[in-house]
Amino acid sequence: MKKIQRTLVLGCSLVALAGCGADEIVSPGTSGDIIINNPTPTPTPTPTPTPTQALVTPAAGCPTISSTGGLTDDGTLDGPTGEYRVCTLPTTFDVDDNLPFVEGLVYQIQGRVNVGTDQGFSSSNSDVNLSIEPGAILFAQAESFFVVNRGNTIEADGTATNPIIWTSRDNILGLANDGSQAQWGGVVLLGRARVADCQDLVFNTTPGDFTTNAQCEMQLEGTVVPTPFGGADDGDSSGSFTFNQIRFSGFELQQANELQSLTTGGIGSGTTISNVLSFNSSDDGLEFFGGTFNARNIAVVGASDDSLDVDSGARVDLETVVVAQRDNTGDSLIELDSPGGEQPTPGDAQPGTVFQVNNFTFVQRSSSSSQIVRARGTASLGLANGVLDADDNGSGLCFRVDEAGTQANIIALNSLVGDCDATRPVRGSGNDAATDAALLAMFDANSDLAFTLSLTDTFVNGANENGVPAFDATALSSFFSASTFVGAEDDNLADNFGDWTCNSSIVDFGSASGACTSLPTP
Repeated sequence: MKKIQRTLVLGCSLVALAGCGADEIVSPGTSGDIIINNPTPTPTPTPTPTPTQALVTPAAGCPTISSTGGLTDDGTLDGPTGEYRVCTLPTTFDVDDNLPFVEGLVYQIQGRVNVGTDQGFSSSNSDVNLSIEPGAILFAQAESFFVVNRGNTIEADGTATNPIIWTSRDNILGLANDGSQAQWGGVVLLGRARVADCQDLVFNTTPGDFTTNAQCEMQLEGTVVPTPFGGADDGDSSGSFTFNQIRFSGFELQQANELQSLTTGGIGSGTTISNVLSFNSSDDGLEFFGGTFNARNIAVVGASDDSLDVDSGARVDLETVVVAQRDNTGDSLIELDSPGGEQPTPGDAQPGTVFQVNNFTFVQRSSSSSQIVRARGTASLGLANGVLDADDNGSGLCFRVDEAGTQANIIALNSLVGDCDATRPVRGSGNDAATDAALLAMFDANSDLAFTLSLTDTFVNGANENGVPAFDATALSSFFSASTFVGAEDDNLADNFGDWTCNSSIVDFGSASGACTSLPTP
């Protein structure tokens, strides 16, 4: 099972506010501290809203919910957008429940918060369902994270103008900036679809010691309480997760085990995922372990490791995807793997990982990143109608394939354009000229890896991109649309990434909901 490693430095606000100076957060790739609060004249100016903005006032109290323990009123928090009532969630939602939107109220995730308990490999019904209303704000700090356990569901459905926001305490206090990260854990959705890494549910299992156990399940890494996922039902539902922002996540739960904005484990095709923004995760943006589902309208901004990490027999189609790195941090924009490459006989582990993406724009900005797409482990990859902005910060290597079996499993590379390295735009499975040439030959006639980009607003097509003939991706998946253009957006950034997103110096979506470093106001 893959181990994730990242270094975390906490700002003073997560430890003790008294006696602290400016909060400091060190991001990978920086040469020193990022100072969040610069010294200000005395007296310190009171935050003032813009003329059209009113400050939030705290709700009178916490609503009543049905789960054991209910909500705990933990007073209020003050920030630049106003004062909020803090209602701390119970450790476990143990019956069907609802978190309503209440103006002036934020929900606190303290420690690990569960939706239901694990229902087992062979269960068939759903035990507990938690619904979260549009506009709700949930926050956490340090090691806190949120888990929908196997056999339970969530209905976290925001709207196009009123998203659900998962964020950090520092974000509410106004201490987060466009370089902040690692301020809390993240969101985990687990299910009963097939996974491929059949390891014993023991933390000290020998790496690579795969079994042929018919009850193939995996273990969520880094958790004190054993948390299995996977099953035999590829049609399983973990609920619905639409119009959600996940900000400043990626806390390290244990050494070498770190969560990202959204982790899925064995979720099935009955799960609905769309319109999800990951902003400044200190680890991966989104990581998929096994399972099979589709999703569209995905934005991953500022991830410090891989932006999209797909592994362990995941079979996933994504459509309309924007990925943009921060300067000087981040690894591959796609890291694709399958347990077949880790076993004595490659390909033994089933199902194999299959990942396809249609209509996407990838913006590489990390000077440390060696490739935009990395595929290995005999995983299968299909890409269509994509724009790759290599920006010359890295090597400009757009594709890297690590084994012959992985290169043989490429499904399609159609209508892909990018400003890749002119000398070596791809690295083939043999890391030699022959396999480089064989990989380049897999790109169709409409692809061009020495393309002159004309993007505007970071990811919106210009005339050059809109002149590229599009590929009919319905030939790859019935989930895909018959697009008329390449890239994530042909002419208007608000078409698919509008007010449900948030704005930053990395990508300004033109969202009316405001900056990612702030919160929406009345």
